[in-house]
Amino acid sequence: MNAPARSSSTAEQPWPVRTVARKIAEWVDRLGAVWVEGQLAQVTARAGTGTAFLVLRDPAADVSLQLTAPIGLVRDGGAAVAEGNRVVVHGKPSFFLGRGTLSLRVDEIRAVGIGELLARIERLRTLLAAEGLFDPARKRRPPFLPGCIGLVTGRASAAEHDVVSNATARWPAARFRIEHVATQGALAVPQIVDALGALDRDPAVDVIVLARGGGSVEDLLPFSDETLCRAVAGCRTPVVSAIGHEPDTPLVDHVADVRCSTPTEAGRRLVPDLAEETARIAGLRDRARRALAGWVDREERLLAALRGRPVLADPLHGIEARLTEVERLRDAARGSVERGLDRRGVEIEHLRARLTTLGPAATLARGYAVVQRLVDGPGPPPVLRSVGEVAAGAVLRIRVADGAVPATVVADHATAAEVPVATPGPRRRTTRTRTGRADG
Repeated sequence: MNAPARSSSTAEQPWPVRTVARKIAEWVDRLGAVWVEGQLAQVTARAGTGTAFLVLRDPAADVSLQLTAPIGLVRDGGAAVAEGNRVVVHGKPSFFLGRGTLSLRVDEIRAVGIGELLARIERLRTLLAAEGLFDPARKRRPPFLPGCIGLVTGRASAAEHDVVSNATARWPAARFRIEHVATQGALAVPQIVDALGALDRDPAVDVIVLARGGGSVEDLLPFSDETLCRAVAGCRTPVVSAIGHEPDTPLVDHVADVRCSTPTEAGRRLVPDLAEETARIAGLRDRARRALAGWVDREERLLAALRGRPVLADPLHGIEARLTEVERLRDAARGSVERGLDRRGVEIEHLRARLTTLGPAATLARGYAVVQRLVDGPGPPPVLRSVGEVAAGAVLRIRVADGAVPATVVADHATAAEVPVATPGPRRRTTRTRTGRADG
């Protein structure tokens, strides 16, 4: 849309709307013709007009494009040019000056064949599998008994009836939150994605079910749409797919956490069967009762066996036997102690006699005497051990067996004095003491 400098717009010299529109139209008119693939969301072909208006949307994104085509081209297309069909169109972009709208002027419309659709679905299957959306490790197990079941299905459809009737027949208290959507055609994918998001955000919904009856490949195309598959993979709530009949396997079946072949099977798998669970609980209660009764019987037999043991049947018998043994051991201990004391008494008497024999008193009794010098000062008198320790006039004390007698040294080393000493028996022995030594 570049214009010469002399014709550029400024705030003081702006372009009028017609100039801008004309320049856009000239720029768009320079674009060449293109082939475009999409899904017909709207077809308006009024009688008496020469132009038909169509809306072509991208199945994988919320993007649409206005189409204009000769009315004869639409009528000649027949059933292929109908809302919801996948088509390939050839046209040239054009800009309508009067309304300022951009459209694609179409001169050829081709319906996408079944083979091409299946090939595209297969390519998408390979892509999603490579990204890990089919990985069993990421699939979550629905709750055993969901508090609320989210159901996405067509209004008043057989699929809705099958899911609800089978689930309530198995569990009458089952609760549903139902979102009615278009299940085929151009509006199916956005409506289903919106319903999934609403149910996934509801904290009361524990599981979400996508349900639709059988149909042709074209009818089930929305459930192989990439946008829907990614929306199912992004749900935090477990998703159950129940699309079509047993042979029908759209891509959403591989992405969902659980795949059911029919809506009827989905109704049966969503909730447990009340009769079966009641019977199972009754069986478990009987098993628990039998197990408890058996345990009580075993414990009673064990208690009876314990009570029958001698130690419990006559507890005093063992005590009495031990009492007799304790008395015997006590008497033996007393006798051993007494005999030991007797032996120790005899030994003490022997030691006493030996001490008496070896003591100084016994020696004195045999006629010996102990001579002591009497000196001034504290302490006992020293024993005289040599004649050199005394001189004439020294006072002595002579100790014998029955007492002590005083004595005085009358000579120094030369004179002899006779000192009588007591001896055992009637004989008296006289010891002569000479000056300088003493004999006893």
